[in-house]
Amino acid sequence: MTSCCAPSRGTGSGTGAADAPPVRAGGPCSAALDGMVSLDGGEFLMGTDDTEGFPDDGEGPVRPVAVDAFRIARYAVTNAEFGAFVADTGYRTDAERFGWSYVFAAFLPAGLRKGAPRPDGAPWWCGVEGAYWARPEGEGSSTAGREDHPVVHVSWHDAVAYCGWAGTRLPTEAEWEYAARGGLAQRRYAWGDELTPGGVHRCNIWQGAFPAKNTVEDGYRGTAPVDAFEPNGHGLYNVAGNVWEWCGDWWSTDHTAAPVANPAGPADGSAKVLRGGSYLCHHSYCNRYRVAARTKNTPDSTSGNLGFRVVG
Repeated sequence: MTSCCAPSRGTGSGTGAADAPPVRAGGPCSAALDGMVSLDGGEFLMGTDDTEGFPDDGEGPVRPVAVDAFRIARYAVTNAEFGAFVADTGYRTDAERFGWSYVFAAFLPAGLRKGAPRPDGAPWWCGVEGAYWARPEGEGSSTAGREDHPVVHVSWHDAVAYCGWAGTRLPTEAEWEYAARGGLAQRRYAWGDELTPGGVHRCNIWQGAFPAKNTVEDGYRGTAPVDAFEPNGHGLYNVAGNVWEWCGDWWSTDHTAAPVANPAGPADGSAKVLRGGSYLCHHSYCNRYRVAARTKNTPDSTSGNLGFRVVG
């Protein structure tokens, strides 16, 4: 998997989740409820055979998929919303239990970058001690001023724990793509086939030469507020770029062109599906901000570009 995607912690099912405190059901914050869109469901064409796609990712073949009616959040879960969950439950994330998480190297002071462990093939990621959702760049950092940005450094386990508290769940991959397409059939992006229609940026991705220079033409060096840019046809924000979003499905690339209803992925596996791309994606090496693009990671993995949105 191309390394614009978050690097894997590499422990499969996740040793850090075993000691997670029990999470009682609570009341979802009003922002989460107000941010839900009701979709009628129906049949759509999932996947792509786009020449700019990644066939090895299992993006194709294009196939008719039907989904039942569901509600999905307009926005990814924010730092403020996740903070309310933690304050109410005392939950400790996988990054906190492991003691570290991956941070994009350019966001770190020289002292932290020097000597930080880096994954093979992706030296722009640093394993930073003390990095977790409330300290996105490690010791000395905070989410102050980023309360309305998507929470990051959350594992699949952490996202599921939040859902249990909020009375929600993660979307299936089919639900995510149906919602992200916004009613458009087989378009490359959530808004059409042109990346910057009329020269207007429609998502938070990398501009410039990765990983050396980000020209920040879209206005954001890292994460953007969850309501940045124009929503898609269903009223969903940032289904392209900003942060990768966890889905409920185990990863598989074994798809057929046969019609299917309400697919939920294989019964088990070693990695979970992520959709949407992030602020680190760039056409030169990873154009996974396309609406059919997908990636995977182990359910205990965390980094500064992994987040989630919920369905009800």
